[in-house]
Amino acid sequence: MPKRSNLISIKRIIVSFFLLISTISHSQYIFKENHLPEKKSLQDYTSIIDAGQSQLNVNYVLKNFETLKPISLKKEGNYLGFTENNFWSMTTLVNDTNKDLNYYFEVARPITDIVELYVVNERTGAIKKQISGDSIRFTERSYPHRKCLFKLEIPAQAHLKLLVHVKSDGEVLKIPLILYSNEAFVNVNSAEQFIFGLFYGILFIVAIVYFFFFIGLKEQTFLYYSLYVVFVGLLQFALDGYFFQYITPDAGWFSNHAVLLLAIVGAFISGRYSELFLQIKQNSKELFLVYKVSYILLGILFFFTVCVPSALFYSYQIVNLLAMIFLLVVVFSIAYLFFTNKNVDKLYVAGIFFLIIGFGVFILDNVGVIPNTFVTQNSSKIGTALEVIFLSLSMSNLIRKLKNDKEEYNRIALVKSEEMNELKSYFLSNISHELRTPLNAITNLIEDIASKAADKKTKKNCEVISYSAQSLLGSVNDILDFSKIEKNELKLEAKEFDLLSILKNIKYNAKIKAKDKGLKFKYVKPEMTSLLIIGDENRLFQILNNVLNNAIKFTPNGFVELKAEVEKKSDNKATVKIIVSDSGVGIAKEKRDSLFDSFTQHSIDNKRKFGGLGLGLYIVKTLVDLQGGDITIESEINIGTVCTIVLDFEIPEKKIIPVEPVVENAICDLEGKTILVVEDNAMNQMVIKMITKKWLNASVIYANNGQEGLNAFGNHNIDLVLMDLQMPVMDGYEATIAIRNGEVGEHNTNIPIIAVTADVMESTKSRVAEIGMNHYLTKPLNKDVLYHTVKQYA
Repeated sequence: MPKRSNLISIKRIIVSFFLLISTISHSQYIFKENHLPEKKSLQDYTSIIDAGQSQLNVNYVLKNFETLKPISLKKEGNYLGFTENNFWSMTTLVNDTNKDLNYYFEVARPITDIVELYVVNERTGAIKKQISGDSIRFTERSYPHRKCLFKLEIPAQAHLKLLVHVKSDGEVLKIPLILYSNEAFVNVNSAEQFIFGLFYGILFIVAIVYFFFFIGLKEQTFLYYSLYVVFVGLLQFALDGYFFQYITPDAGWFSNHAVLLLAIVGAFISGRYSELFLQIKQNSKELFLVYKVSYILLGILFFFTVCVPSALFYSYQIVNLLAMIFLLVVVFSIAYLFFTNKNVDKLYVAGIFFLIIGFGVFILDNVGVIPNTFVTQNSSKIGTALEVIFLSLSMSNLIRKLKNDKEEYNRIALVKSEEMNELKSYFLSNISHELRTPLNAITNLIEDIASKAADKKTKKNCEVISYSAQSLLGSVNDILDFSKIEKNELKLEAKEFDLLSILKNIKYNAKIKAKDKGLKFKYVKPEMTSLLIIGDENRLFQILNNVLNNAIKFTPNGFVELKAEVEKKSDNKATVKIIVSDSGVGIAKEKRDSLFDSFTQHSIDNKRKFGGLGLGLYIVKTLVDLQGGDITIESEINIGTVCTIVLDFEIPEKKIIPVEPVVENAICDLEGKTILVVEDNAMNQMVIKMITKKWLNASVIYANNGQEGLNAFGNHNIDLVLMDLQMPVMDGYEATIAIRNGEVGEHNTNIPIIAVTADVMESTKSRVAEIGMNHYLTKPLNKDVLYHTVKQYA
C-alpha cells in the first residue's frame, strides 16, 4: 500500500508539472465560490499566436502552442490590426467551486468572418467546438446572435482550455474575450437594444422626412442628405451585426464585404452632400476639383474591391484613409468659406464637429489606444446621432433659405399661411406628375393587352387592373381638387354633352363594382332616348361617381340603386334629379352636420374598416354648390342612406348631335404627317409608341428634352409637336417659347404644339395658354382623344 500511495503521488507531481509547463505563457482564471463575476474580461489571462496564412487544426495548436511564439494579450490590448491572418488564442479557466457555471462568452467583433471556439476539458481530454462569424449562414451559428457569442458551460471542479480561432479578410480584428453571467448578458442586451433602437429610429425618421422634402422641392441636397443618413445607418447596422442577421443571413460575398461597400458608397454620398450644401462649385473651382478627384479615388477603390479580390486586404485600410481625407476636405472647405466671408451654417459646423469627435474616439478605440468601453465602442453612433440632429437643424435652415430665395426671385410678398399653401400646391403638383406618369403607362398598356387577349381570365385581370388604376387616379384627382378648392381655383366648363351617355357610363362602372362586392345594382333611367345639356361633363361624372362609390363602399350587403329624373322647366332649361339609395351601414344623426367637411368620415371605426381619403363628399358638395344645385342626405343606422342631388342645366338649341367615329374600327390615317414627341420619360415614350404604331401614314420622331426637340427641327420637316412640360436640360415651357420666338425658323413659329403632361393644376393650364400652346392633354392618355386632337391640328 505505501508503494501504491507513493506511485499516485508521483503521478500527481508529473501531471502538475505538465500543467505548469502548459501555462507558462498564460495564467489561469480561477472561479472562486464567493467571487463569481457578473462580467469579466479574460484578456489578462490569455496568450495569442499569429499563424499567418497557415491553416492549423486544433490538435496541432494544442500540441505546439508553446513553440508558436505566443504573446500575452494584455488588458485592453485586443486590437490585432487590419489583417487577413489566422490568430489563435488560449485561455485557461479553473472552476474551483462545487457547482456548474454558465456564462456567455463574447469572442470577436460581429463582422469577423471566421470565429471558432474549442473548449478542451483537461481532465477528460474532450474537445467541444462552437462556430460563428459572417462567412457562414446565420442559422449555422452555434448561438444565434448578432454578436460572435457562445454559451459556455463550466462544470464543477473543471479545468478548461479555451482556444479561439479568428480570421477575417482585411477588416480590423479585435477579440474582447468577455464573460457575461446570464443576468449581466440580459442587462447589456437590454441597454443596447434601447440605445440602438433610439439611434436607428432617429436615422429612419430623418431619412424619410428629408426624402419627402426632396420629392416636394426637387432639391438634390435633400436627396443626398437622406441617402447619407440611410447609408450611415446601414454601415452601423453592418458593424453591429444586424445587417448579417436580418438582411443577408445566408452569408455570401456581399455579406462578407457589406461594411467595406457601404463605407465606400457612404463616403461618396457624404462628400456629395457636403459639396451641395456648402455650394462648393459656386464658391471655389479649386475645392470643387478636389471633391471630384476624391470621388474618382472612391470609384477606383470600388472597382478594385469588386473586381480584384487580391486588393481586398488593402481596401479596408484605404477606405478608412479616404474617409479621413473626406472629413479633412470638408473641414478645410468650412475654414475656406469662413475666411472668405462666405456664409456657413453654424449648425452644420457643429454637426461635423461631433462627427469628427465621435469617429476620432471610435478609431482610437479600434486601434487599442484608449480603453475599450461601451461608450468608446459606440462613440461613432453617439457622434453620428448628434451630427444628424444638428445637420437636420441646418437642413431646416436650408429649407428656410430656399423659401426666402423663392420669395425674392418672384418678388411676392406673402404671409406665412400663403407660403405654406404655395409649398403645398407645388408638392401636390409633383405628386400628380409622379403618380400620373406610371398610371399613363399602366392604363394604356392594360388596354392594349386586353384588346389582344383571347381568353376571358386575362381580360378579367386586365379589367381589375384598369379599375384599380382608375381608382388611384380618382384619389389623385380628389387631392388636387381639394387644393384647388382651398385656393378658390376650381373652375367649371360649359360644353354640350349627352346626359344619358354619362349616366350609362356611370351605371356600367357601378354595376361591375357592385357585382364584385356581391351587391344588387339597379338603374332607373329617365323616360327619354337622349338629352343634350350644357355644363361640365367631367365634373358631373365626378359627382355621381363619388356618391356611387361611397354607397358601394359603405354597403356590406344588400343593394345600391341609381335613379335619374329629368324635368324640363322650359325649352332651354331642365332640372336633373339624381337619387342614390343603398342598404348600407347608415349615418348617425349627430354626424350628418359634419358629413361634407374635408377629411371627415362618419365614424373613425368605419374609416379604418372601409378606408378612403375622406374628401369625396366634400368635393361633391363643393361642385354641387358651384353649379347652384342642392344635395341632401337621409340616413338611418343599419338601414341605409338616400342621397339626392338636384342640378339645373341649360338646354341648347335643337340640332343634330354629331356622332364621333369609333377609332377602334376606323382607319387612323394622318396622310403623311410628321409628329415630334418631346418627352423625357421612357414609360411615356413607350405609351405613345404603342398608340401611334397603329396610325397610318404617320412619321413619329422622339426627343428626350426641349433642347433635343429644337435640334430635331434642323433635320426634319415637322407638322405637329407633342410637348411634355417637366424635363431636364430644357423644359417644355422654354422649348415652346423658343419655337414661338423663331429660334427654329420663322416658318415654324406657328406650328401646332400640344401639351402632354401629368400636371393638371390650373396654374399650369394658364401658363400653357400664355406661352402659345394650341391644346392641353393630360396623362393618362386616351388614345382616341390623342388621335382626334392630332388629326384636328396637324
